[in-house]
Amino acid sequence: MTAASPDVVVIGAGMVGVACAYYAARAGLAVTVVDRGGVAAGTTGAGEGNILVSDKPPGPELALARHSVALWRELGRSLGGEHIELEHKGGLVVAASPAEHAALRAFAASQRAVGVEAYEVAAEALAEFEPHLARDLTGGVHYPQDIQVQPMLAAAHLLRAAGVRLLTGTRVVGVRRGATGAVRAVVTDRGTLHTATVVNAAGVWAGEVAALAGVELPILPRRGFILVTEALPPLVRHKVYAAGYVANVGRSSGDLEVSPVVEGTRAGTILIGSTRERVGFDPTIPLPALRRLAAGAVRLFPVLGRVSAIRAYRGFRPYSPDHLPMIGADSRVPGLYHAAGHEGAGIGLAPATGHAVAALLTGRRPDVDLRPFAPERHDVHL
Repeated sequence: MTAASPDVVVIGAGMVGVACAYYAARAGLAVTVVDRGGVAAGTTGAGEGNILVSDKPPGPELALARHSVALWRELGRSLGGEHIELEHKGGLVVAASPAEHAALRAFAASQRAVGVEAYEVAAEALAEFEPHLARDLTGGVHYPQDIQVQPMLAAAHLLRAAGVRLLTGTRVVGVRRGATGAVRAVVTDRGTLHTATVVNAAGVWAGEVAALAGVELPILPRRGFILVTEALPPLVRHKVYAAGYVANVGRSSGDLEVSPVVEGTRAGTILIGSTRERVGFDPTIPLPALRRLAAGAVRLFPVLGRVSAIRAYRGFRPYSPDHLPMIGADSRVPGLYHAAGHEGAGIGLAPATGHAVAALLTGRRPDVDLRPFAPERHDVHL
């Protein structure tokens, strides 16, 4: 690889990195994207393609999600929604007990207060949304703003539309800094890219990239599994999940957390999630976790008890200690920006993240307040 001097080097070709590259290129910057694997080869390729507002309480992440939903709609028009399997299917969150239903209703009311569309669905009306749902559920909430996308297709099409230079199979081995501490180059195993600006969008490996620049970023892998059924006639219309899913997302325990999430795909298969556990990069897929996934799905949709699961796959979500991503300039290293730590929301939040980073790179004010996402907020030495 010959020496090059792009305006920006984006490290990571997952959905977040690709979105950063896309919006930076649209802002007129020369961008090079570097990934040690391929496009969407990490967490993005192991995701369900969630673009959700339904699982986020009022606060900074929900504000980011609402902006991202609007940007995904724009991308659907510009890229062609059919090409990236962008489906405005909406979400349906259901409760299995009166106590769970009361908590869900209160949660939805708090979201409505900040502009989320959330409509209560009585128990007897659930079948109108999902005819195959269990009949003993106590009620639910419909979220028409929830969307689904095919993440690998979306990343590939967005990168193509960006028109940037892409270096796959290229490992970053150093971030060179000048006498003032500012970024001067990215060193790879194939050569050096001279640049004054680096965007760290390396997902679960973002902490390793930050360390190459001499700073700490506390991002850890959080393992999750998805079951895939045989192809079926249309069976599940929305993204359907149990009300306990929101609590599991927000827990900090390293232990296995399981809550059923069920949705169909255009191919006819049904995706069943979700699990969360912090076990490092352990690649094994334990059968007890898969059994709990299957049991949870059958609890919501009894008809699935007669359906075959054809495969399972796992991925590692980039976990942040306070469950908020790290987005923005790193005040400790001039020229270093981070866009990582989105955990399971990276697909959904990617456009808003990339849009905000591109604004910072070009001296503009982001549309979303990034102060809650400050990368150095966990640095106890500040």
